[in-house]
Amino acid sequence: MNFGPHLFLAVLEGTVSAFVLAVTALGLSLVFGVMRVVNVAHGVFFMLGAVLAWWSASIVGGQPLLGFGLAMIVAPLVVGAVAVAADWLILRRVNYNPESTIVATIGLLYIIEQMVLILYGPDARPVPAPVYFRVSFPWFGYSGYKLVVIAASAVLLLGTWYGMSKTKLGLYMRATQQDSQMAQAFGVPVRRIYATAFALGAMLAAMAGVLIVPVQQAHYLMGMDPLLLSFIVVIIGGLGSLRGTIIAAFIVGMSDGIISVFFSPTLAKILATLLVAMVLVIRPGGLFGEEEP
Repeated sequence: MNFGPHLFLAVLEGTVSAFVLAVTALGLSLVFGVMRVVNVAHGVFFMLGAVLAWWSASIVGGQPLLGFGLAMIVAPLVVGAVAVAADWLILRRVNYNPESTIVATIGLLYIIEQMVLILYGPDARPVPAPVYFRVSFPWFGYSGYKLVVIAASAVLLLGTWYGMSKTKLGLYMRATQQDSQMAQAFGVPVRRIYATAFALGAMLAAMAGVLIVPVQQAHYLMGMDPLLLSFIVVIIGGLGSLRGTIIAAFIVGMSDGIISVFFSPTLAKILATLLVAMVLVIRPGGLFGEEEP
């Protein structure tokens, strides 16, 4: 394949990576922005979405579209319920202390991973794509499902933006993000908003896992790369900045996809980490984060 078509293929792959990463990282940024806690367990919520997609496909075997539709309902509901339970049983008990929540969510990560390992097993298992078609370009055919992933991710991003900017819940979340004590004084149920934000962040990660698992395979360790890239995106974009998260996700996702096609995924991760170091040196608060006075 000539350089031009090869580059076009890399851009397509990078676009898919960018959209899925934007949905995943947006959940992490939402949690930090509202709660001011770092959720180290975010990657396992992504993994749970993928595993639940495999489970849904197994239940309705032979009907991948039905299994995918079931997964898009079941995965966010189950993972959201797990997140609410974790908030009530763990995060609330440590009073959302930043240092304590890091340790607590590391523990949550290992607990969920080991439970999935016991119940699901160590093997990577494929999940059939809900639709099969190819889009013909002048140089090659491309998976139509990957274009569906782009479209579905865009809908999730737009839905999150609408919810945060146009709804009463979004207003409460923005008020809590600005000043939780003042928001509580004005009648905002801050503890409930914390639980809702934690659940919504986990649900976004789970839906990203459902979308990408037909391209990859479901296994109990698949949440580590999305977790690493999500942290990179949130740091580059600015902690708690949803706009910065989306822009940084496209920068990192596109570069990751393109470099992975031309060179190797390992090199892509190395360069992304170096980019984080550069941003932290030049602008410690991230590209769109608030700088300390």
